[in-house]
Amino acid sequence: MQGRLNTFQKSMLKWNDMHPYNAVHAVQVAGGLDLARMRTCLATVMEKHGFARLSLDRERYTFQYADRPGQVQIQTLAAPPVGDWVQAEKPSVDESGQVAFCALVAEMERQLNSPFERDPTFNPFRFLVLPAKDSFYLGLVYFHPIADAESAVWLLRDVVALYAGNSSDTNDRFQLYPEAGTHFLRRHPGVVVRKLLSLAGQIRNLRHSHRPHYADISDMTNGFACCSLAPEDLTSVVTTAKSWGVTVNDVFLSLLLVSLSACSATRAESKKRSKLSLGCIVNIRKDLNLERRRPFGLFLGSFIITHQVPDGVSLRHLAEDIRQQTLQIKRKKLYMATPLELGIARFAMRRVSPASQKKFYRKNYPLCGGITNMNLNLLWEQAGQHAMLDYFRGVSTGPATPLVLSATTVGQHLNMGWSYRTTVFSKTMIDEIVCRFQEQVRELPNLV
Repeated sequence: MQGRLNTFQKSMLKWNDMHPYNAVHAVQVAGGLDLARMRTCLATVMEKHGFARLSLDRERYTFQYADRPGQVQIQTLAAPPVGDWVQAEKPSVDESGQVAFCALVAEMERQLNSPFERDPTFNPFRFLVLPAKDSFYLGLVYFHPIADAESAVWLLRDVVALYAGNSSDTNDRFQLYPEAGTHFLRRHPGVVVRKLLSLAGQIRNLRHSHRPHYADISDMTNGFACCSLAPEDLTSVVTTAKSWGVTVNDVFLSLLLVSLSACSATRAESKKRSKLSLGCIVNIRKDLNLERRRPFGLFLGSFIITHQVPDGVSLRHLAEDIRQQTLQIKRKKLYMATPLELGIARFAMRRVSPASQKKFYRKNYPLCGGITNMNLNLLWEQAGQHAMLDYFRGVSTGPATPLVLSATTVGQHLNMGWSYRTTVFSKTMIDEIVCRFQEQVRELPNLV
């Protein structure tokens, strides 16, 4: 299997030069862990899809998967003793389950900061298993330039299905890196024109956006925390969004802006940089007509929203303002022109020193955070003896933003993974941001 890296992948590859640019997914599977069986299932699925070895040619921006089998990396974890806690919260579980979950969150943080080997040929996947009471966690760590979140879900779903004995669910190979539809901008020059026309306004917004304080710009370490919204809270978000005539994503963006505004005290003192900007990742499979099969690869777009977020602003007013921005972006498909922005940034970064590259996004693209949303219910139905019980994910912040909220709807609840640059946010600050986010959600019924 051979192919060329797209613009998003090229940028991620560059970001990986500064700090490991990984993503981590973990699925909780009902039933006990049979490690030998899991090793066999992993090896079978990985060999079937040809994922054993990856070769990258950084000069030509090409990649190739080897046909020969490779060794599957799997690490077995043990839950720490009761009382050895990390920052995590999983409601409705007993103490042993909470301890196992905390161990998982700690390992996810470690994996976000652990690079893949830099050999010309390497395995871009690592797996981990963590036994829990009457269940276990299966984790997938992957080199983010080679796949997006939906691709990771397909891979884990295949492994779990085979482990559960549902081999009929895993017969079809993935459609690896399909080229059909990937030259979207060439066939739709109008999107490029509309993006170019919008750049002046975007640059103006960014020039007036708050620059988060980095205690040490060279420190790229990622912290990670995880929590959940209970079913009644998620229902409240959905109901509120419908009542206000906005999307759930608009509500989440508004909640994140309000939560971060409290940690940007110096913003109010700045006349020039008083706004806050957020990034948002978009799955573009539908735009590329790639939904019919299970395309494996990285098919992402992105956009930014900017707002003043004045003290005392009502959440409804904020969400409606955000909706006006996101509606225009969607109508004009500006998120599809992300390769244009990334290409410009990569061109500029090549012309500055390595030290300046780490400052590039803070100086020229000052985001205070970002969000990536995924509804797992559209991709994975819960069924069978070894059913999927829960699902968590996190992604490296990279140099572009100091914080990323990975929101995942699972069944009737929503899990939130918070990855953050520790040189910008302390654990105490993240606790405050998460707490304010949850408090705002609980207040939503009073605002409808």
